[in-house]
Amino acid sequence: MRIRHGQSKLDKVEVPMTPMIDVVFQLIIFFLFSFKIVLPEGDFNIRMPSAAAARSMDISESIPTPLVMKADAEGRLTDMRLGGRSFGNAPDAFLKLHQQIRGMVNDAGGPGSAKDLEIELDCDYDLNYEHVMKAITAITGYIENGQPHKLIERVKFTPPKAK
Repeated sequence: MRIRHGQSKLDKVEVPMTPMIDVVFQLIIFFLFSFKIVLPEGDFNIRMPSAAAARSMDISESIPTPLVMKADAEGRLTDMRLGGRSFGNAPDAFLKLHQQIRGMVNDAGGPGSAKDLEIELDCDYDLNYEHVMKAITAITGYIENGQPHKLIERVKFTPPKAK
């Protein structure tokens, strides 16, 4: 038997590019039409401390009410104080804080907002993040009957302190 050494049909394979380009454009169009922009989950009006030296306080600014949150070495909340009132670390401490804020805003079961009130969070460096978020939630507002009610919108943090 004799083997022929010629051009075989397998050496020359052409891939049609036009259908591939069509599929790519169809996928791009599909993803563009199915893309949905999601709003950020929490929109808090929070002023973070600047990295620069402390700025001079304007006369028009109100003095913020300090909320001091103390933590143990493991990050658990040990004490929480708003102004001079202590809420401790009980499970209902955030509920008591929320009731105190509603009293400050004069929100007796209805929507209210205090534009001139400001809370300054002074948290220990080791405090767990969940406690900070619970405090911000208790300060800024609540949802009742599907309607959001704003309380204190101006929340800021003290600069972190070195250990």
